[in-house]
Amino acid sequence: MEIPHTRLSPEALRSLIADFVTRDGTDYGVAEAPFEEKVAQVLRALERGEATITFDEATSTCGVSASDRSRR
Repeated sequence: MEIPHTRLSPEALRSLIADFVTRDGTDYGVAEAPFEEKVAQVLRALERGEATITFDEATSTCGVSASDRSRR
């Protein structure tokens, strides 16, 4: 299920993004970016609709993923 990022409190959204950017295997391109820049990049992607927040009811977990719009 998709959760609009605007439905989360600023604190919850930042925590979710921080968890996402600190996961192993998250790729930010050729050059490594500082933590705050990674958070800002993900937030911009959410605002542009290029990324979405998903909630998996079976595992009760949230995640950030590329949206269908960004894959076109």
